Amino acid sequence: MPKEKGEKVVALNRRARHEYTIEKTYEAGLVLQGTEVKSLREGHANLTDGYAYIDRGEAFLDQVSIPQYSNGTWTNHAAKRIRKLLLHKEEIGKLARKTAEGGYTLVPMKLYFVDGRAKVEIAVAKGKTQYDKRQTLRERQDRREAERAMRTRNRMGE
Repeated sequence: MPKEKGEKVVALNRRARHEYTIEKTYEAGLVLQGTEVKSLREGHANLTDGYAYIDRGEAFLDQVSIPQYSNGTWTNHAAKRIRKLLLHKEEIGKLARKTAEGGYTLVPMKLYFVDGRAKVEIAVAKGKTQYDKRQTLRERQDRREAERAMRTRNRMGE
């Protein structure tokens, strides 16, 4: 019986939604060392430079920074090491085919605990061009302005 219930988010990759168009997301388990789990439970992690890849039928997560545990001793882990992802064989096959198409990459979106187990949400993503990024920002700004105008109009009508 796990001590914790529900989902506890440790880290989000907000920049990924700006840099990439997200196609589909998958939840994967992580193979971690003891001090990495303790550091994650304290809420320390950085996903911004991270990426995932498939190698010989196995999935790996690279460049994700989990800082060393502050109370750790000689058993402490390396902050940026390659970590194995736990996925079903069929999911790994789908991801490998999609990334082999070209233009697609695997990006970590969120690092979290579900019922006491560390999970990472990885996304199949396609890089946005500079034009697409500007277009997305413009749409978001237009939506905000429209909502603001509707709010002021509704207040005047009362």
